[in-house]
Amino acid sequence: MQNSEKQNKYYRAKERVEELKKFYNSLTSYVLVITVLAGINYYVDQWNYPWFLWAAGPWGIGLLFHAAKVYGWNPAFSKDWEERKIKEYMEKEDENYTSSRWE
Repeated sequence: MQNSEKQNKYYRAKERVEELKKFYNSLTSYVLVITVLAGINYYVDQWNYPWFLWAAGPWGIGLLFHAAKVYGWNPAFSKDWEERKIKEYMEKEDENYTSSRWE
């Protein structure tokens, strides 16, 4: 393996670790802030109106999208799906090419 390949591999791994670190920091912030807000909500009105959920819901959805990006989870457009679609379009193009030729 060449030195430049090792460096590229290292930088890709380092970038991945940075993404994971950002995600874990976001997750930690989420848990701490929502816990504090829930505590304040309970102290103020004993769950009569759980207003802390207005912060927890959207922030939690954003965190789920962040996790999906970091861990490469995308059920609709996976790498396998991409490969199938590429093959499908290549075959369709071949069919169109052979059927439209004058023989």
